[in-house]
Amino acid sequence: MKLDAATIAGLAAHLETCQLEARDTPKITDEHPHMDWEDAYAIQDEILRRKLSRGLRLAGLKAGLTSFAKMKQMGVDVPVFGFMTGDYAVPDGGECKVSELIHPKVEPEIAFVTKTALRGPGCHIAAVLAATDFVLPGIEVIDSRYRDFKFDLKSVIADNTSAARFVVGGQPQPVSALDLRTTGIVLEKNGEAIAFGAGAAVLGHPAAAIAALANHLGARGQEIPAGTLILSGGITEAVAVKAGDQVTLRVQGMGSTSLRFV
Repeated sequence: MKLDAATIAGLAAHLETCQLEARDTPKITDEHPHMDWEDAYAIQDEILRRKLSRGLRLAGLKAGLTSFAKMKQMGVDVPVFGFMTGDYAVPDGGECKVSELIHPKVEPEIAFVTKTALRGPGCHIAAVLAATDFVLPGIEVIDSRYRDFKFDLKSVIADNTSAARFVVGGQPQPVSALDLRTTGIVLEKNGEAIAFGAGAAVLGHPAAAIAALANHLGARGQEIPAGTLILSGGITEAVAVKAGDQVTLRVQGMGSTSLRFV
């Protein structure tokens, strides 16, 4: 690590305040160009600690920048991982207030819920599928706190991978009933289909993103507990939204989930 504890705490407070006040900031590597990957995840951990200390609960985990389209869009080639707390959750069909966000975008995802714990190293797709209770449609609302949505990989990790809101719904299905590589999705905005894809867009198989998360946590002495909700990453490029937009994700064999922006 390159940053001391006081600097990590200060950057976590700064980024979380930007999130809570819906105001942007230059990427933190502008002032801390020598920070490393451990620093970035330490800042994210401190943001989670701050939220839990205020009584929020951990609602799930997420993989980010896992689709080839998203990697190309953001100019990176390595997945990132973050968390979601209870205040990020939107009820299926519910409302998301744009006044609480800076420049929101939506991503269509396949969400996993585990029935047994997953731990790396050495976690693989088959282990993920064996540990999965069910999968269901999920929409993640991302909202980078960085000005103009411009950041590098270390900055976005520290900013909890742009996590902001999420919704899940539809018809939960066991993984045995599906081929998640070929499972198709359609993302609609205001009744118009605007993005299409299949599960294979996420690292070749969405379970590969969950395995990568388990291996990442395993390297840090942690695991994915049983009963964890995990968003496996955007299948398509992120789509910008504004007040008045209604967004629906339809996933083959799993039904749909939606939210509207007000």
